[in-house]
Amino acid sequence: MSVLVSSPLAYAASSSTSGTVPDKIEVPANQELTLTLTAQGVQIYKCQAVPGETDKYEWMFQAPEADLYDAKGHKVGRHFAGPTWELNDGDKVVGRVRAKADAPNGKGVPWLLLDAVKASGATLGKVQSIQRVNTIGGKAPSNADAEKLGKEEKVKYSATYKFYVAN
Repeated sequence: MSVLVSSPLAYAASSSTSGTVPDKIEVPANQELTLTLTAQGVQIYKCQAVPGETDKYEWMFQAPEADLYDAKGHKVGRHFAGPTWELNDGDKVVGRVRAKADAPNGKGVPWLLLDAVKASGATLGKVQSIQRVNTIGGKAPSNADAEKLGKEEKVKYSATYKFYVAN
């Protein structure tokens, strides 16, 4: 397993969104922002054969692995498969993708709107939606072939996650 970096990534804890958010990942009007965190970590991909194709391979997304930081740069939790966000105090929310939009610069993983399907704790327990914006890096490698079949690649990424509750 290796970590891929196509170019140096500048990671910064940020609570603002660069530019505007595409309409398809807008949060419902009856929700308001409750928490903004920055993730720094990797997106994990596994090289697999393309079903029904001979000698074709692709990198399939497996899971994220990232630390979560508040606006002051303090590590406050982690982000992992599910997708799940868990704070240091045990608060947790699991999401399901509702909508995607390409990252504006075309170089980061897509921006997302996710529905909370399971949530617990004082901070995350009432979360209804999660938005992933400001992505840098994390896109699947483009070099899938027979030599890499079954191997994993970890691709560095950062993103801003915004958590919304009913208003």
